[in-house]
Amino acid sequence: MKAPIKFGTDGWRGIIAQDFTFDNVRACAQAVADYLRESGLGDRGLLVGYDTRFASEDFAAAVAEVVAASKIKVYLCSRATPTPTISYGVQAKRTGGAVIITASHNAARWNGFKYKSEHGSSASSQVSADLEGRLPAILARGAIQRLPLAEGLAQGAIEYLDLAPAYLKRIAEFVDLENIRQAGLRIAVDSMYGAGAGYFRRLLAGGSTQIAESHSRRNVLFPGMRPEPIAQNLAMLSARVRRSGASVGLATDGDADRIGIVDDKGEFVDPLQVFSLLALYLLEVRGQRGAIVKGLATSSMLYRLGELFGVPVHETPVGFKHIAPLMIAEDVLIGGEESGGYGFKGHVPERDGIMAGVYFLDLMVRMNKTPSQLLAYLYDKVGPHYYRRLDFELAPEASSALARRVLQGKPETINGTRVTRLDTSDGFRFLLADGSWLLIRASGTEPVLRLYAESDSLARVERLLEAGRRLTGIGDDQSR
Repeated sequence: MKAPIKFGTDGWRGIIAQDFTFDNVRACAQAVADYLRESGLGDRGLLVGYDTRFASEDFAAAVAEVVAASKIKVYLCSRATPTPTISYGVQAKRTGGAVIITASHNAARWNGFKYKSEHGSSASSQVSADLEGRLPAILARGAIQRLPLAEGLAQGAIEYLDLAPAYLKRIAEFVDLENIRQAGLRIAVDSMYGAGAGYFRRLLAGGSTQIAESHSRRNVLFPGMRPEPIAQNLAMLSARVRRSGASVGLATDGDADRIGIVDDKGEFVDPLQVFSLLALYLLEVRGQRGAIVKGLATSSMLYRLGELFGVPVHETPVGFKHIAPLMIAEDVLIGGEESGGYGFKGHVPERDGIMAGVYFLDLMVRMNKTPSQLLAYLYDKVGPHYYRRLDFELAPEASSALARRVLQGKPETINGTRVTRLDTSDGFRFLLADGSWLLIRASGTEPVLRLYAESDSLARVERLLEAGRRLTGIGDDQSR
């Protein structure tokens, strides 16, 4: 093993053939099997799914063989399947949890191992630590018992299943899909070569609404893009929207638990704006109530919406593993994070990019507004807010030195505005007197440093990001 296996913000990720090897994946599978048996969840079985990355189906089969050898029934997806579909499958099949082979939005050379709880949610920090803690002993033992896939299928210890029909039926319980089908929208979809390909078409085809999908075939190289639905990766979708006169552009990441949206003018609607619009949709259009749970890198607009509609707003560190427990324990209307992942009341306590996309379309239809008009409507209520994120390559060993540099250079003002509070619960977040903020944190899923800022103008956001870059000492040559 060339590097220790660490479960970060959402599971373990590694470079294929370097760290992400069959031996390491089998060790993780054994840790899951041991955890399931000891926790009493093993009798309920385990779902195993995978995305469209290189050899994901083979890694998933390896997981199934190890878990089945531990006398735990395995339900193995018969095709590449979105993460939210699998999360719902945990609830529908009442399994003890799920393993998903996916690196989500990471570049093509990465793959990953996500564990989902018996609720279908991201594993908690406690469960992740439990799995991680079992690995040294498992790896030291060497050989791991396996039940070959063909034998497991013949014995019924492993069973193939297709979760899509049940999931699509589930989405239809939340939204009047026929209303969207007959709305005459022109929807441009970019599936980013990921597992969500075809889902919007299957949900919405058959009426006057037209759906034009790109990058829907599997290509393990993700040519020309990272499968992350952020502005720099959606230039082609923006151009398609402008060229075709589409009503909206929708993009899902590699495992379809995140959504990216391009408006009717071909402009990217950032994730903080989308989160706020979805919250407004649930509160005002649908008349629902419940708490809003936001990751700390998301928008201050949500606090204003909470005030306007009389609902509480809770804040957590980055990662849905922090948001999901609140969604399970409390009356939460919507939970979301800066990466474009949102979860919804009554559904699974997990991100669902497909559900978020359908909800956004329903908002457009029910308010009879374009995305750009919806954003103007939102700003009329909460004031203008703008946001941007910068990513920089960062060697893992550089994190501690960077943290020392930020603390030593702790400023009293940033771009001429007083720092009212420094929040170090997840990175370094500088809260400013005018309501703006700057966040500096290392990614929990890849060797990347991220700078985030939100303010009342794009020019101000750019100045805050430049101040953050100077504070960290990160050079332009490290950006991506």
